[in-house]
Amino acid sequence: VQLQASGGGSVRPGGFLTLTCAGSGKSFNDYAKAWFRQAPGKEREFVGALTWTGRGPVYSNSAKGRFTVSRDDARNEWYLLLNYLQPDDTGRYYCAADFKGVGSKDVRSYEHWGQGTQVTVSS
Repeated sequence: VQLQASGGGSVRPGGFLTLTCAGSGKSFNDYAKAWFRQAPGKEREFVGALTWTGRGPVYSNSAKGRFTVSRDDARNEWYLLLNYLQPDDTGRYYCAADFKGVGSKDVRSYEHWGQGTQVTVSS
């Protein structure tokens, strides 16, 4: 069972990226699907999530209005669209899955994690 995050890169402030989390080894249809990020020297923090029923999404205050979480159950994937990126958004972005979860903001709620993909925002 594996989650593979991809799509990171280096962009200028105001730019955008789309991150993809691809699940393999099992279906993640019954899982809450989330994104977290971690900047150097800081704790991993919640970005956004969909509940296992597809409700939500819920976002952190910093993500609200700029980032969008979506999913494609047929492809066993979910996505994070990052708009209007700022230097403070720099970090490693991780996808995570929680069986029949409700989109918790707590890292301890998630059983499966991807390896992360790096996002760097600088001018």
